[in-house]
Amino acid sequence: MAMEDLKRDLEAVAGQPVSDLQAVYDRHSEEPALGTELVSLLADPQLQKPASWLLRRHLEAGHTLSVSQAKPLFRALSGLQDWETRLQVLQSLSYLPIGKREVKPLEAFLRDCLESENKFVRAWAYHGFHELALQHAQFQDEVDRLLERALEDEAASIKARVRNILKQKLKHQR
Repeated sequence: MAMEDLKRDLEAVAGQPVSDLQAVYDRHSEEPALGTELVSLLADPQLQKPASWLLRRHLEAGHTLSVSQAKPLFRALSGLQDWETRLQVLQSLSYLPIGKREVKPLEAFLRDCLESENKFVRAWAYHGFHELALQHAQFQDEVDRLLERALEDEAASIKARVRNILKQKLKHQR
């Protein structure tokens, strides 16, 4: 029954202020399957935006998903059209395990996001590539080149995000 309640709550707050989304999160945050339910709701175009916001909030609160629980999210990536939904998912990648079978759909999604008109989406796509390289070392050289090129070619706001990624990389290497 919790899934139907969550779906109904999300339908009620779709397009509403963040405070309304936070209230939905507060109501459902203790449900054991909340993360997997939110992932499954990403397949619903009407609920993608509120579900992605709640999922990011849930992951930031310290909840985790296994590789198998995160799988449907990676399958849903190509259907995420709204820039805010894409941004929420990109910002969630730091908290998600990326299984071997999820690399290809994630890589395609990230490449598509690098072409976005939206600077936030582009900036976080670089971060997504960084996360991909952290979990799958074969991407490290390409990500290094991508980040270098971004520092030359991208807008100042994107360069700021890239510099943050490079600082993280330095910390990781120490």
